[in-house]
Amino acid sequence: MWRSHWFTGSQNDNGIRYAEKQEASYVTRSEPATIPSMSDTPFLQRLAQGPLLADGAMGTELLRRANLPINTCLERLNLSDPALVRGVHLDYINAGAELLETNTFGANAVRLGLHGHAGLARAINQQAVAIARDAQRLTGQRVWIAGAIGPLGKPLEPVGALTMAEARAAFQEQAGALAEAGVDLLILETFTSLAEIKEAVAAAKEVAGALPLVAQLTFTQEGLTPAGESPQEVIAALEALGVDVMGANCSVGSEPMLGVIEAMSPHAGGRPLSAQPNAGFPRFVDGRSVYLSSPAYMAGFASRMLEAGAAIVGGCCGTTPEHIAAMRDAIRSHGGRSRPRAQTVAPIVRAPDARPAPEPTALARRVQAHEFAVTVEVHPPRGFDISPTLVKLRQLLQRVRVDAFNCTDMPLAQGRMSALAMSALLQSRLGVEAVMHVATRYRNLVALHSDLLGAHALGVRNVIVMMGDPPAIGDYPSAVSFSDVTSSGLIRLIHQANQGLDLSGKVLDQPTSFFVGCALNLETPNLDAELASLERKVAAGADFIFTQSVFDPEAVERMHRRLGGFPLPVIMSVLPLRSHRHAEFLHNEVPGMVVPESARQRMKDAGKRAADTGVVLAQELITAARDKIAGVYFVPSFGNYEVVADVLDGLAT
Repeated sequence: MWRSHWFTGSQNDNGIRYAEKQEASYVTRSEPATIPSMSDTPFLQRLAQGPLLADGAMGTELLRRANLPINTCLERLNLSDPALVRGVHLDYINAGAELLETNTFGANAVRLGLHGHAGLARAINQQAVAIARDAQRLTGQRVWIAGAIGPLGKPLEPVGALTMAEARAAFQEQAGALAEAGVDLLILETFTSLAEIKEAVAAAKEVAGALPLVAQLTFTQEGLTPAGESPQEVIAALEALGVDVMGANCSVGSEPMLGVIEAMSPHAGGRPLSAQPNAGFPRFVDGRSVYLSSPAYMAGFASRMLEAGAAIVGGCCGTTPEHIAAMRDAIRSHGGRSRPRAQTVAPIVRAPDARPAPEPTALARRVQAHEFAVTVEVHPPRGFDISPTLVKLRQLLQRVRVDAFNCTDMPLAQGRMSALAMSALLQSRLGVEAVMHVATRYRNLVALHSDLLGAHALGVRNVIVMMGDPPAIGDYPSAVSFSDVTSSGLIRLIHQANQGLDLSGKVLDQPTSFFVGCALNLETPNLDAELASLERKVAAGADFIFTQSVFDPEAVERMHRRLGGFPLPVIMSVLPLRSHRHAEFLHNEVPGMVVPESARQRMKDAGKRAADTGVVLAQELITAARDKIAGVYFVPSFGNYEVVADVLDGLAT
């Protein structure tokens, strides 16, 4: 939702004049719709269970964060700066919002046409949904994605030149694009008259009738819409159209909004109401709008709106993640129930079933679709500042596509930042999924249980299970190992959590959705033991295999023949060699590493161009194994991430 618009007289903050007061008696061509029950869709089932917290302003946040001119087409940012939009979504999810509105308030062809972007309406709307879903994926939280639709920004006939047919077509295009992109519901917001919102409702029902529909108008300080309709008139009109949730947004602040909700509630007929006020009147400072209502003030009114009958509370212009976090706490303190309305609906007994299941991770989708995946290993720092690493990774992302970054778990038993913290930081800072390595050697089952649930809550859902390096070789050689679960045992427990049971067999509030990998050494001297271990991991429920670093394509071919084909998708580890000395060190001193003599000789013969030869060897390896693997897992030595792009250049991945 754009929600950076306030109504003062007849002009919003985008400099676009709204329609003059329209005839309240205008009748649209829409036929009254059948009123659905509250159990028709998962979203409405969720709403029947108690108050739902929506997000806050999108527009004012984008303007503030990017220091943009007030007349910027903010919806165009979905295409030009998706990371900025995604960052706002992420902050609202972290603040506790359960409903996200897409950055599509003005993404209709009419309003976009004022900026010369009418032809981009479909692309902008669909990209907005993808950005919101991406934020949901990165956090792992269960949130509802609402496709936001605002007014057209031009007055309709008979006052204006925009015909009802043109309005209907514009709304149909936007609603259809949002529905096709996969929103959970549509929310019509900040409409100033029943005449225009009726056209929007009719259009939405024609092209996306299966989706729940929230319809909100804006009200002046006098408690009327700018077109002069009362809350009672609004409720009667929207109820006749079969709108699922009715309410108000924007308006002038919390106190007037409370009055509107109190006026609507007795006439709502048991339907849920929504309330998303501005953070008070804006004050203009140096050409910018500054909103005055504090988070605590708005949180207090959120509780009162729940008492008045609101089922959805959130914020509009000027509200921030801090406001939403305060409302979250108010809802919890309130007890999590709205005041019973005139007609109540029986609560759903199995609440978790009413919530949408987490989508598979992007890495899982890519691997399962047989699309070649690229992941890159990243060591957490020895301190707590990841800024230098972020700089290098951003430079890499400018050159090539990376599907995930592998965060190692205390490599070489060194004291480093935890893989969990590093994974969460990389996902939030870079917008790229992480694969968290989980070494069973360093934690008992209780700690592993805690870390895994914490990882899932933070949106880290790709994991690789391994034993880890012995403490004796690391920074704390006297440290004690806590290996009370095997790798295959932990994989089984993670698979069990994905079925809805925790590590002790108790029922979870909701199933997890981890994508879990297991290790395989293609060059092991004890092949029978390695294959027996692999069999246990596959039976335990592993989703994919990652290998130890491979230097000989024949090793892949041998294992493939021995197994009669890999039982799971394989992501092959590739460690580009840097010098002859590097190759000899890996072959002679690192357990599990086998660098063939031919490769070592080529590195030696290359002399000063050995690093280039290492790139060529890696390219040859990937090309030879490509038809048998699902992707590659790069291990760049000494933080030399540029070598990943060097290897991928010229390869079709």
